[in-house]
Amino acid sequence: MAIFVRPVREQVEHDRVIRFLQTRWRRRFAVEINTGEERAASIRLRETPLYPDLILTPTDGGKPHAIVEVETGESVNHLEALSQWVAFSKAKARFYLYVPAASVDTARRLCTAFRVAPSEIWSYHTLGDQIRFTQVTRAPAAGERTAEAAVKPVRAKSAAKRPARAPARAAKPSGKTKSTPRATVKRAAKAVTRRTGRAERPARAAAARKTPPARKTTGTRRAKTVRAQKRR
Repeated sequence: MAIFVRPVREQVEHDRVIRFLQTRWRRRFAVEINTGEERAASIRLRETPLYPDLILTPTDGGKPHAIVEVETGESVNHLEALSQWVAFSKAKARFYLYVPAASVDTARRLCTAFRVAPSEIWSYHTLGDQIRFTQVTRAPAAGERTAEAAVKPVRAKSAAKRPARAPARAAKPSGKTKSTPRATVKRAAKAVTRRTGRAERPARAAAARKTPPARKTTGTRRAKTVRAQKRR
């Protein structure tokens, strides 16, 4: 139930969503509603009466199971969150918050700002005569929380019992140092030059043997010219 007066169009949509949820939960719970300006159903928080839009009570009686607050586009604001959401989240019953699909991000920011922790946040939008609901967030129930808390220590104990693995032994450095790629390249080049030098030596010797010695023609020509001059 909002603390301010909604526009007529939003109030009609608000009451329509409340009646739809009443029909939806009627089989599982005894549902009490507050539509418009009515204050027929209430719960108490430290002697202070609260008037949510719906109160879900088990059919066999007992304490309320959940309280539901339906908001419209105009009522998702700081004033509504501070005055109603904070109080509803402190109640012992689960707190379900329904907001329009376009106001989901705003509702989340307000819950974070005022430390409101709804049990569930739902978004809704209308399609003609139908209303579609989508669950946005869900907090674990009390039983689920205790189960998770019991599982965590067991996991921690099992992890502590596991023996620690011995660190891997470092490889002992060998006495021989591995040659670098540059050294291997130099060695290969030297081996090639040695082989080529050895192969070239016999070829040079054979070539020297085959080539005849050059004839000395200069001295014979001079002797012939001298003899011819003497004869004259």
